[in-house]
Amino acid sequence: MAESAARPGPAGRDAPTDGPDPRRWKALAVCLVAGFMTLLDVSIVNVALPSIREGLNTPESDLQWVVSGYALAFGLFLIPSGRLGDARGRRAVFMAGLALFTLASAACGAAQSSLWLVIARLVQGIAGGLISPQISALIQQLFSGRERGRAFGMFGTVVGISTAVGPLLGGLLIQAAGPDHGWRWVFYVNLPLGALCLLLAHRLLPDTPSAGRVRPRDLDPFGVLLLGAGVLALLLPIVQAQQWPGNGKWLLVLLAAALLTAFVAWEARCTGGRTQPVLDLSLFRLRSYWLGCLLILLYFAGFTSIFFVTTLYLQSGLGYSALQAGLAITPFALGSGAAASLGGRLVGRFGRPLVVAGLLMVALGLAGTALAVHWVPGSGAGWAMAAPLLLAGLGSGLVIAPNQTLTLAEVPVHRAGSAGGTLQTGQRVGSAVGIAAVGAVFFAQVGPGNWADAYDHGLIVSVAFVLAALIVALADVGADRRGRRRERKESTDPSRSTA
Repeated sequence: MAESAARPGPAGRDAPTDGPDPRRWKALAVCLVAGFMTLLDVSIVNVALPSIREGLNTPESDLQWVVSGYALAFGLFLIPSGRLGDARGRRAVFMAGLALFTLASAACGAAQSSLWLVIARLVQGIAGGLISPQISALIQQLFSGRERGRAFGMFGTVVGISTAVGPLLGGLLIQAAGPDHGWRWVFYVNLPLGALCLLLAHRLLPDTPSAGRVRPRDLDPFGVLLLGAGVLALLLPIVQAQQWPGNGKWLLVLLAAALLTAFVAWEARCTGGRTQPVLDLSLFRLRSYWLGCLLILLYFAGFTSIFFVTTLYLQSGLGYSALQAGLAITPFALGSGAAASLGGRLVGRFGRPLVVAGLLMVALGLAGTALAVHWVPGSGAGWAMAAPLLLAGLGSGLVIAPNQTLTLAEVPVHRAGSAGGTLQTGQRVGSAVGIAAVGAVFFAQVGPGNWADAYDHGLIVSVAFVLAALIVALADVGADRRGRRRERKESTDPSRSTA
């Protein structure tokens, strides 16, 4: 019998039953609230950055770490946490992650220095990485058939809503609590939600019937360490470009290349062995998979950095309040949420060309945003950029979900969990790299009366990442067409058919 037949008792223990768990929808609600919190903290903090800079006298590099550090820690722990949940019990790991996330949120809100805040955000990211894989696994455990599709659809809606309301909710909190301490409530808002979710998770979530002992090699700690150190060595000279004089810092890029090469070699050695690798390299023999992973890494590097530089430009450059900045960014998120469901319905019909169209819309929308800043300078820029940001958001909705569908289409079902975790890891690492790169260019150009030019330079880097993703998508489309032509030629060639 499938795991979905497990029913939680009063303490959340499994009790065998012949029917579906009657508490499954309540359990799903707990999972969705927790998922909402972890994803909300990706976007809500952006509108708080100017207030954090003023309140803690935070240097530009630390502002970048506040955002990219969360994404990086989140991404690095996704795959090991998924395995830990399967081995030790998803309810236990979910609750541990939720408790850690709530405590880390309290530490973020209470921060007395930028270093304190950065460290707390890293811990918060680790906690988010513990929670997220358990949600999709619990949905698979609790639901089957059409109900599972409905549950995953609801989770997808929560992902879109959390992105949409993040900047707006952050702006409302800062507006209500004041610019001096309002940014702290961006983190404190997680405390009552986290506490409530912990109580309900203990009562409603099922244990994992197959849970047992977990071996360290099942989590591949050395692989996680190599990947984290490699990405960190790559980010450090970029983020610290203004604070670290001289060219010696760029030697870290060579160290990053060496560490990432060692990571790939280690993962290749683990594949097929006793240690379960973080990255299943055999998946990358599928062209659709490795191209899809590369595409989404580049795309997340481009699109997540938009929120970072846009809120800084609007608030620090144009004097917008946090609420006004949140409202100005909302068209992108609304467009993305509106187009995501449409993209999910159309991807089976159009395939990768749909993703190409979405990437073109994003690139055009970002270019239009840069033009709007110059055509309508001053306080009217927020209104002027609404339409191009809406276009970019609509395009984004045609990229993320369709790309995930296409990337995982040829992956065997028994490896779907590992493949999906690797894809999400690529998204988070891409976000960290993009924020570091775009932020470095932005802060290198910014100065009194020079905010618009700095914003332009930042958007150019974002567009470059999106165009790189577009090139990958076009390569996949071209390979598909060549494959179809080859198949048609072979089917019509008598010499081949009789061979």
